[in-house]
Amino acid sequence: PGKSWLTGRPYYYFLIELQVIQSYRGTIVAVVELTKQNFEDTVTNSSFVIVDFWAPWCGPCRSFAPTFESVSEEHQDIVFAKVNTEEEQEIATHFSIRSIPTLMIFRDKVIIFSQPGALPESAFKELIGKASELDMDEVRNQIEQENTEQENTKA
Repeated sequence: PGKSWLTGRPYYYFLIELQVIQSYRGTIVAVVELTKQNFEDTVTNSSFVIVDFWAPWCGPCRSFAPTFESVSEEHQDIVFAKVNTEEEQEIATHFSIRSIPTLMIFRDKVIIFSQPGALPESAFKELIGKASELDMDEVRNQIEQENTEQENTKA
């Protein structure tokens, strides 16, 4: 089979998962619809993933969607993904999503940000900038130190 121009993977791989949206400016924006079947693979095989937990009935979610899509156009190197919490309740439960919209950012399989609330575009761009600047080796070292300290206090 042919390969996707976006991912280099066979077309059938993203046939269901990838939703290509034609934005009002005429550029193509790719937003991955995450499901129980593709969530782990997407986060594991991508170095930078921003997930928007949302629901169709949620007004703030619908208001934030154009910002999410617009900012995704500027960051082709980042996977922008959405989880419909109505359809994917198991994922929402696993990550203890209590309010929507909730943004979660994964870098190198590590959650570096998780917060409910819709952000204005400028704040969203600033957040992405700060997330991009993080030294992930330092983050992993801090996590390891915290885990070691917790194990020592249990002993």
